[in-house]
Amino acid sequence: MEITAQHVWLMVSAAMVLFMTPGLGLFYGGMTRAKAALNMIMMSFISAGIVGVVWVLWGYSMTTGEGFLGLFGNPLANFGLQSLMGSPQLINAGYGATFAIVTVALISGAIADRAKFSSWALFVPLWITLVYCPLAYMIWGGGLMSAGGAVTAIFGQVIDFAGGAVVEISSGTAALVLALIVGQRHGFAKDPSHRPHNLPFIMLGAAILWFGWFGFNGGAATTAEQAGLIWVNTLVTPAAAMLGWLVVEKIRHGHPTSLGAASGVVAGLVAITPSCANISPLAAIGLGLVAGAACCWFVDLKYRFGLDDSLDVVGVHLGGGLIGTLALGFIALPAEGQSGGLFYGGGFQQLAAQTAAVLITVTLSGLVTAGVGLLIHKTMGFRVSHEAETVGVDLALHAERAYSFGDAGGGHFTPSGTPVQHVAGHTSMPAQEKAPARESSLV
Repeated sequence: MEITAQHVWLMVSAAMVLFMTPGLGLFYGGMTRAKAALNMIMMSFISAGIVGVVWVLWGYSMTTGEGFLGLFGNPLANFGLQSLMGSPQLINAGYGATFAIVTVALISGAIADRAKFSSWALFVPLWITLVYCPLAYMIWGGGLMSAGGAVTAIFGQVIDFAGGAVVEISSGTAALVLALIVGQRHGFAKDPSHRPHNLPFIMLGAAILWFGWFGFNGGAATTAEQAGLIWVNTLVTPAAAMLGWLVVEKIRHGHPTSLGAASGVVAGLVAITPSCANISPLAAIGLGLVAGAACCWFVDLKYRFGLDDSLDVVGVHLGGGLIGTLALGFIALPAEGQSGGLFYGGGFQQLAAQTAAVLITVTLSGLVTAGVGLLIHKTMGFRVSHEAETVGVDLALHAERAYSFGDAGGGHFTPSGTPVQHVAGHTSMPAQEKAPARESSLV
């Protein structure tokens, strides 16, 4: 088959979405303490490494084709993607992988500064297999909430063009559950060192996310008219959300901040994700203003409830995802087979469908994440020791520092902070550090 413009655009979009994951690493890395910055970036990178392999082996198969009770596809149907060799469907498979990668990476921000890297590396494939793939199948792959599915037959067709439920609500719910399981950082809400350490990183990460989101939302566009609507909505909603966040921040805290601007942009991107192809640009502006203001308030609630959602994943992604998904019940444009939202005289059917999708997503992600998280926490442990948290997870888990000024050997260190010596491309330690390099409690 000859390559078409649609194929090229999908490949470009997939690359843009993949670029979002290192962008997320920078965004999260800047938000945490300096001694945990590399660990946060690594949690995003390892998500790409693990999910990329899982997706080819069985992940993609679980999101398409003949399913089991409308819940997930046959994991062996396209094992290794062998059956797609020679087909342009491989492009779609690759595009889907980038969504799965960034979705699970989002969760990591809720447990920043205190989670074992090895435990996170085990959590990633389990969560993708048991939560993300089933949800993607249910909504996009022919399952319960797809056209002809059992939930659709009762409540009507769910609208989730780019992943308000599949990506945002599922990851935000998982972040809430994991934050509760892992517990608060030492000094949470009291220690000033827990403030973001690198605001330029945050702004750069947010800019990369905004850039990549045009591929995230627009990659599946099927017509030029639809692509144009998606592009404009993906521009204007985060723009309005940034303004909404900054106004609330100014009123509540006295200052509009760069962190607030970046967070507002992300909140707007989250909110427009499910509805980017189904609302007007004017409605998108209203959605952005509401999402930015509301998410700013949601983030403050973590201190009231004692929830150490380290990097505001719950407030921004769960909060913004709920707003964007449910808003379609009010502002969805009428379309073929859909009567539109309440504001267009469509009645309550669309709101009922969106509510059903939210409840199913929160229940599935919450229960499965609790099971997987508790299993890991009770066996190998999800949290580093107090010593490792004090030293910093960069040193304790990776023997590296994000910033080294004048230290011998550059950025590699032992868990105690002693520089590693680099000689002719080889790494060696001072004699007193060689045995053991790390305690098991730090890994």
